[in-house]
Amino acid sequence: MSKSVLRGLRAAALTGTLVLGSTLAQAAENPIKLGVLEDQSGDFAAATIGKVHAIELAAEEINKAGGIMGRPLELVPYDTQSDNTRYQEFMRRVLQRDKVDVVFAGFSSASREAYRPIVDQFNGFAFYNNQYEGGVCDGHMIVTGAVPEQQFSTLIPYMMEKYGKNVYTLAADYNFGQISAEWVRKIVKENGGKMAGEEFIPLGVSQFSQSIQNIQKAKPDFVVTLLVGTAQASYYEQAASANVNLPMASSVNVGQGYEHKRFKPPSLKDMYVTTNYIEEIDSPKSKAFYAKFKAKFPSEPYVNQEAENSYLAVYLYKQMVERAKSTKREDIRKVIAMGDVCMDAPEGKVCIDPKSQHMSHTIYLAKVGADHSISFPKTWEDIKPYWLGEAGCDLTKKDPMAQYTPSNPPPKP
Repeated sequence: MSKSVLRGLRAAALTGTLVLGSTLAQAAENPIKLGVLEDQSGDFAAATIGKVHAIELAAEEINKAGGIMGRPLELVPYDTQSDNTRYQEFMRRVLQRDKVDVVFAGFSSASREAYRPIVDQFNGFAFYNNQYEGGVCDGHMIVTGAVPEQQFSTLIPYMMEKYGKNVYTLAADYNFGQISAEWVRKIVKENGGKMAGEEFIPLGVSQFSQSIQNIQKAKPDFVVTLLVGTAQASYYEQAASANVNLPMASSVNVGQGYEHKRFKPPSLKDMYVTTNYIEEIDSPKSKAFYAKFKAKFPSEPYVNQEAENSYLAVYLYKQMVERAKSTKREDIRKVIAMGDVCMDAPEGKVCIDPKSQHMSHTIYLAKVGADHSISFPKTWEDIKPYWLGEAGCDLTKKDPMAQYTPSNPPPKP
């Protein structure tokens, strides 16, 4: 990213307000305000700055086309710096002082769970545009990222059939890694496999010699890597140097942190990732999205799934507000309950599930080659976020404002 872009983002974060487009000055007296709480710096910034840019791109397009119900979309951004206390501070600020209509917030699940009670407390409305471990049943939240029943129920059986049923999981030690690993255990067991081992690595750890020894001793058929952030990504080059040479499966790598671009080949050789979008997807809609993204942000190193999730989220919000003829959460939820909030996104058609307020996806199986090129052995279209609804979450009837797991499902109605 250029220094001028960084200076602009920092200035926007300090002022708390960024109005897009010169024509908005005439109509900015009654804007629709969108809070943007994302990590523009810190451990997760490599994966999240594209989210900020995607929101800017969508807002610019919408404003050039006349705004939302004739009102300009105004962004109110803050740099959360990968710091959960900043998420709490800035969430209170955008809801209480800035009076935003909606908030797009958060990369890590720990960040989301830090701010989510504040959104609930102040009856706010927030979009979480990230892949995550699933389970949030909260009427104050829309989730546009993929969830385990979309990623693991496709990925793990594929890997077990191709490579074997002896599985080792290496995961970040917080709610994302812990709950995702629970999903892996469940699916491995259901498919007749066994866990050769499981490790949870604290965020910030960058040395993996002991974990590599443990994996080599366990001799799994493949390794599920659920590592998060710049530090933990050090595992891949270290494992390659130690000649671990095992296939890898992930729901987070490549699609978020574009490790296949950041690290030298062949450190990610034979990694398989289930993602709803990466820039290598060779479809007309994907190419068009990539082209306009790079035209606006030519120094962007990679257009990842979180960027696409954030871009389409702005358009979904626009649709909801225009159909509700209101920015009030209660009115928008009535539109969501109809079950037909959909759009043709860069990945393909997506729809919001009214029971869970999560999104259906096209899931692409991306394989990293020895030269770090990407191929797509398999694609699953219209994979719905079915687990929460089947387990008992129905936001059209009741709002528990809770997060559930396979071992702690929602109470049946």
